[in-house]
Amino acid sequence: MSKPLKIGLAGLGTVGTGVLDLLRENGALLEKRCGRAIEVTAVSARSRKARRGGHDMSAYAWFDDPVEMARSGDIDVLVELIGGEDGPAKAAVEAALAAGRHVVTANKALLAHHGVELARMAEKSGAALNFEAAVAGAIPIVKTMRESLAGNRAARVFGILNGTCNYILTKMEDEERDFADVLKEAQELGYAEADPSFDVGGFDAAHKLAILTSLAFGVEINFADVYVEGIENVTLNDIRYARGLGYRIKLLGVAVDTGDGVEQRVHPTLVPLGSPIAEVNGVFNAVAVRGDFAGDIMLSGRGAGAHPTASSVVGDIADIARGVIVPPLGVPADRLAPSRRARMRAHEGGYYVAMELADKPGEVAAVARIFAGAGISIESIVQKGRAISRVVPLREGEMVRETAPFILITHDTLESAMRGALERIERDGHCAGRPRMIRIERF
Repeated sequence: MSKPLKIGLAGLGTVGTGVLDLLRENGALLEKRCGRAIEVTAVSARSRKARRGGHDMSAYAWFDDPVEMARSGDIDVLVELIGGEDGPAKAAVEAALAAGRHVVTANKALLAHHGVELARMAEKSGAALNFEAAVAGAIPIVKTMRESLAGNRAARVFGILNGTCNYILTKMEDEERDFADVLKEAQELGYAEADPSFDVGGFDAAHKLAILTSLAFGVEINFADVYVEGIENVTLNDIRYARGLGYRIKLLGVAVDTGDGVEQRVHPTLVPLGSPIAEVNGVFNAVAVRGDFAGDIMLSGRGAGAHPTASSVVGDIADIARGVIVPPLGVPADRLAPSRRARMRAHEGGYYVAMELADKPGEVAAVARIFAGAGISIESIVQKGRAISRVVPLREGEMVRETAPFILITHDTLESAMRGALERIERDGHCAGRPRMIRIERF
């Protein structure tokens, strides 16, 4: 019988405790499947006093400093669940790799900012750097892209990568509630942080997308190349109007190889009702990949939580126990192509636009002429609701007392053309306030 694989667990929060739960419940099953036992022998956390699901911390060697634990000769694998792109998480991972220890991490921020550098360290030392839990919780998308689809060229990867945003958008639609109200509930339920900007601002999804882009296209991770919009400005009316037009709004991360660079974007998106991605609701995540031989593949499941995320962490540990070590980013780090950003203004697709037009003859025709002049074909335009009486400034020296909400859907066009047309509409005073634009993906 092989010697047990000794684990040093850095971080004993929700996911760390979930890993201990899983090993306690299914340790014998893992030993049978891996051919050796997996044992936590050391732990590190900020507090020794916190209650951790009935686990006896005295059973493990305690380290106040995770870096010291990472260098310890008494562990084979560092499991980093501290979080954060720098600080003790980065220091501990670097120390482990420098000492030839294997690393398993759920830290998407660390990988999005330092993934290539860490991959080089792992390859130099012959250690594994596994991170399935960093992207979409329990969904095995990293292994699928890195290993199962190794014989495919990817054309596109996209998905719902943040459960908090998906929960909020689902609740807004299902219960006819506005953003602020649902966000407050999400915070009370623990789905959103006290400061929710990292989630609702799209940055969490962008970290994950940057990692998926590297795996899909063999390029260096470059978080700075990701275009990011959050869901803060999505209104209940937008959700109602989208549904009436046959769409649902989701926060998507999308990466496409354009031939002139990789387009990486996170933003609210209209997707057709009935499409697989439109049916992924609540806190669930989904990731879809298009391979030239495999075709379209979509995986969905729980994208966060103690036990779903722990499932992916332990899956990575099991690979190490079996002796499976692959290049962390799918190809050796030195063979990753430099990241080349495709400009968002070159993006082509359909668009949803909501605007308050002056309720008087000629305004809709004027807007249509601006779109036509920009080469944009309008699929549909409808007035939603009655005119609203209010005084708003339009053109210089002109005031209007009534506006009406108009919604239009365009055929596929360049983003640069859309932005130019909307700037012209606003500048010429055809609408009150700024028009709102949401991209459409017709999967």
